[in-house]
Amino acid sequence: MLSYTVYSEAGGVGKTSLTANIACAHARAGLDVLVIPLDPQDGNLSRLFDVDDARSDSSADSLVRHLVDNPGGNFDDLIRTGEGIDIIPEHNTLSDLSDHLAREKSRAEDFGDAYNIYAQLRRVLAENDIPDRYDVLICDPPATESDHLYNAIYATRNLLIPFEPSAKGEASVEGLEELATNFAGELNIDVGVLGAVPIEFKGTKDQNEIVEEVPFEVPEVIGDRTSMMEGCWRHQCSAFEFVRTHRSRRRDYEVETLAKFDRIARFLETQGGITAPSPPEPGALDDPEEVTI
Repeated sequence: MLSYTVYSEAGGVGKTSLTANIACAHARAGLDVLVIPLDPQDGNLSRLFDVDDARSDSSADSLVRHLVDNPGGNFDDLIRTGEGIDIIPEHNTLSDLSDHLAREKSRAEDFGDAYNIYAQLRRVLAENDIPDRYDVLICDPPATESDHLYNAIYATRNLLIPFEPSAKGEASVEGLEELATNFAGELNIDVGVLGAVPIEFKGTKDQNEIVEEVPFEVPEVIGDRTSMMEGCWRHQCSAFEFVRTHRSRRRDYEVETLAKFDRIARFLETQGGITAPSPPEPGALDDPEEVTI
């Protein structure tokens, strides 16, 4: 199984939009994909795919309940589907995840048992056979160092880094390299960086220099697609569905962006040693004769 966490220390770089669209690119190539968004704030991946209707329902089961070994139902009942990808929607209990985990750790230690706060997502996934049931697992944690992030990294062992090609974004990439190294050393696990994806690239000299200096592989560079991504959030869909359904005409630069999402997915699959059974022509939609790149 290919597993990775999409993470950037800087907020507002389109991390969740990138996650959603690469997940769709994996799925449309015939792979079984599970996405676990872990952001306690609103405006997240569950909202994008319109599967967040139980977010504020205090009586609903949630991933957090399973992480602290107090499930309110079957794990599979948490899973929703949108545009061919399976999603475990965020729930408001994510806001209190650290408190819940700390209490479980204290309770375990009272009985002389070891308890790794960061290993609970990996435990839950293993207990429910997720590595055998899915080809791709993607986590989308918040843009802060937190137990949400550390559980995601511990579970997936790989990072994909979206970043803005600016001095701030460059510093963020360097910080993530150090974070991954330190986290791996502290927990005695290997954490790899599959690649970095520059977003809102405008082709300036400074931006080109920054991209050239990134210490990781850069499979594709995404330009400024503010209008396209705002349309996705407005219509609650991926960029593939937005261009297919909500654009009156195909814009070549938007179709090329879809092609980039497809190519990023193929790059990551190669990195993870898996092969998609039916990858489409990059950027192709249901009516390929209308698509020009």
